[in-house]
This record gives sequence, structure tokens and C-alpha cells, in this order.
Amino acid sequence: MNDGAGFADISPTTLADLLGRAQVMDIGIRPLWGPTPRVAGPAFTVRCPPGDNLMLHAAIHRAEPGSIVVVESGDVDYALAGGNVCAVARRRGIAAFVADGVIRDLAEVREMGFPVFARGVIPIPGTKAAVTPLNARVRCGGVDVDPGDIVVADEEGIVVVPSARRAQVLHDAQHKSAKEAAETPTDWETAHRARIDALLTANQPTD
Repeated sequence: MNDGAGFADISPTTLADLLGRAQVMDIGIRPLWGPTPRVAGPAFTVRCPPGDNLMLHAAIHRAEPGSIVVVESGDVDYALAGGNVCAVARRRGIAAFVADGVIRDLAEVREMGFPVFARGVIPIPGTKAAVTPLNARVRCGGVDVDPGDIVVADEEGIVVVPSARRAQVLHDAQHKSAKEAAETPTDWETAHRARIDALLTANQPTD
């Protein structure tokens, strides 16, 4: 079962408003093809030392369907994965890769429609030698990610919802989204102008 159920209907923008900057990955990790559909699911975490991609290759055979594989690497000189790895991940039901690194074979990945959020593309692959634990805490895009945290990603950005806060955040996000959907543009403009005018008055320089 995908523990990210319900989050696919919530924009990263809404989640960022609720969770703050600390849970939002930096702008360097972005969709590598588009339009990329929004993905949401529990994190399956991987740590790959610079220049090595063994554990990501291992992870695609171990992550549960619906998982988002989140990779700590920080390496932009060697690809973590290519077309075949993405094809296997897609076939096994993995929802997406979110990688603090780069991939290759982007044309193949785009053609198969597998969502990849990463720092870019390079044609040279990494080696396969370093064994590190799977499903341990990683740091990706400046955010600490634990196994089972909910990752929501689309063209607006990538937000990590701590698993312990999943139910409350989903409830609050759904409430916020419903409230915003019921608000007309005129309502928003009126409230916005009043707020901005109040801020201007409050912050008026004094002699």
C-alpha cells in the first residue's frame, strides 16, 4: 500500500506553506523532463558515495511499489542510473527517483515516462563497489529524509513530510486547499490589499 495516499492531490506549494523551508529541497533538484506528473509516496532511502552507484542499483529490487527512491550522493561527475535502471524501477512500480546527483540516458527515461528529479544529466556511469546501508537517514537537497517520510514532488518543487506528522499535515493541507478553492479572486484581492496596506502602515519609517 502507498502510504502517500492523499498527498498526490496536495501541491508542494501548500505543503511548503505548512512545513517551512527546512522541509523543501533546494532548487538544484528538479524534474529532468516535463511535463512531469506530481508524485507522492514513502521514501526508500539510499546513500551512494561519490562516483559509485551500487546501492541505487540494489534499491530498485528492494523498494516496495509506490515508493520514491531518495538518493544522497552530491556527485555530479558520474551518473547514478540510466535507462535500464529506470525501466526496471518503473516495471516494479517505483513511483520516482529523487536524487542529489545526476543520471544518464535522459531520452530513454523521458520516453518511458519515468519521473526523475535530479541535478542534471551526464553520460558517464559510476562504478559499483561501495556497500552502504539501505533505508537509513539520508540528506538530499539539503533536507534530512528518513525511510517512510512522505515525499511530494512536481514542477513546483520537492517537499518532505516527516512520517510522524503525516496525518496532521495531510489534514491541515486538505483544509487549506479546500479553503483556498472556495475563495474567489475578488475575495483574495480584497484580503491581500488589506494585509499589505496594514504591513505598510506598521512598517512606516518614523522620524
